[in-house]
Amino acid sequence: MSIISLIIKREFIAKVRNKSFVVMTFLSPLLFVAVAFFIGYLSSMKAETKRIAIHDETGLFASDFLKENKKGGEYKYLNVSEISVSALKDSIAKEDFSGLLVIPKTNSEKELESKIEFISNNSPSISFIENTQDVIASKITKINLEKAKLDTLAIQKAQADVNIHLAKASGEESLKGLNEIKIGIGGAFGYLIMMFIIIYGNMVMRSVIEEKTNRIIEIIISSVKPFQLMIGKIVGTSLAGILQFMIWAIIGLGLMFAASAFFGVNVGPTARISPELMQSAQHELSGTAQMYIAELWNLPIASIIIGFVIYFIGGYFLYSSFYAAIGAAVDNQTDSQQFLLPIIMPLILSVYIGFFTVVNDPHGTVAVVFSMIPLTSPIVMLMRIPFGVPWWQIAISVSLLFATFFLVVWFAAKIYRVGILMYGKKPTWKELYKWLKY
Repeated sequence: MSIISLIIKREFIAKVRNKSFVVMTFLSPLLFVAVAFFIGYLSSMKAETKRIAIHDETGLFASDFLKENKKGGEYKYLNVSEISVSALKDSIAKEDFSGLLVIPKTNSEKELESKIEFISNNSPSISFIENTQDVIASKITKINLEKAKLDTLAIQKAQADVNIHLAKASGEESLKGLNEIKIGIGGAFGYLIMMFIIIYGNMVMRSVIEEKTNRIIEIIISSVKPFQLMIGKIVGTSLAGILQFMIWAIIGLGLMFAASAFFGVNVGPTARISPELMQSAQHELSGTAQMYIAELWNLPIASIIIGFVIYFIGGYFLYSSFYAAIGAAVDNQTDSQQFLLPIIMPLILSVYIGFFTVVNDPHGTVAVVFSMIPLTSPIVMLMRIPFGVPWWQIAISVSLLFATFFLVVWFAAKIYRVGILMYGKKPTWKELYKWLKY
């Protein structure tokens, strides 16, 4: 057995046998589910009701705001037009009301548009202001139409309510929100890659720093070349991460099969629901769930999983080379902070590009370019794959990713072999550049 394989085996066994690895492998999915349910629970909780005082000198708008109370929102409107504005301002100061809407009497509705005032101790939310403006604007518009002797009822009936029907070219019915589901799946995988590149990359860096601090490294490199040690640590740790992801994939697929069986959906890439069944199930929760689950099975699941493994390996190898070089260059984790920011920034950038660009235009120039750049492709390309990506783009992206990895390994090895025996001195960017020339 070669030296590198022995180092890989040692690193892999050390990580897998770690109690925290075993616990988090099976606990992490439960934590993700628990956090998702907790977020859903928090979002379903009703906010504290805020009392809004209405001082309407015109007598035209108070009734419209009182109708808003029937919608059960977080704001409750109270008509206190008989109380003076000065007294109501004192109530605002004492926090008897969350806000005061003052609608003065003016000579014309046009003048009224710029005279209305909202008084509160805290700045109101944008949604509240927009809703308030909509209520007032709707009333003023109605008054203007009546003054112009136009039939407001006829105008209201003439207003259209468009509901676009989605369908595929094959004639099957499609569902709304599929793009959001796709970006959610791709984003989840991309975010996992980012998190575990950081987590396992830090594990490599801490391992190097620990061996360097304890002077164990001096004994190890007496029989192992620094390059072999660095590659062994990177590959061994990555195998532990892949094992963890495989366990999670099995658990996730098991849950999808269970959900499919529960809702009675035939799983597989050929899963289909007839247009008649989809039409009849539109107003039923179980039918809607069936349609969405069927659409999930129609996604390129194999491409997503295979792409995830490939980009995880490539991205992890690439960034772990940086982490290993940093670990060899410093004596403790505190000194490593100045070098970590340039590494983490491309990962953060790729997440933002994915969520703000891929979701709107998955095949646009920005999305395609950043899915080819090696430092961002592991995350951006994974977000694009659920939308369907040509094989040649994936091939180019993967080739560039692994080519860059070998190039970075070559540079990182130069820093690693010099820095691994450097003690008691904080390296600078200038010194790291010098090490590359040795």
